[in-house]
Amino acid sequence: MLIVSIVSTACSSSNTSEETASNEVLPEFLKDKPEEMQTIYMNAVQNKELLENIPCYCCCGESAGHKNNYDCFIHENKKDGKVVWDDHGTKCGVGLEIAPQSVSDLKSGTSIKQIRQLIVEKYKSGYATPNPEV
Repeated sequence: MLIVSIVSTACSSSNTSEETASNEVLPEFLKDKPEEMQTIYMNAVQNKELLENIPCYCCCGESAGHKNNYDCFIHENKKDGKVVWDDHGTKCGVGLEIAPQSVSDLKSGTSIKQIRQLIVEKYKSGYATPNPEV
């Protein structure tokens, strides 16, 4: 995947930028990012239920307090329907692998439970400790 080759797999809570906006309009911090990354962000916000059930293995649970893969892209969901976008995902190679694979699997008919099992199996060794159990 192109994104993974250009983005570090390490995650950090430092220098994180957040932007509140509609969940239908991508944040400004993505303006100069590759189209593939923009698509991953849009798919993330559209697949909240899925990605909230998928762990991330980049160490963001420890470094940024994330609970799941969704948190790599969305910091908060507002009551008015807006979201607080998080640029963490732009620096999270593992999260950028996990999110599109999960969405693709869901679109092909795989259940959320099965997708979670596939992700856990794939990333169980050689990666950081996953986020807390979701």
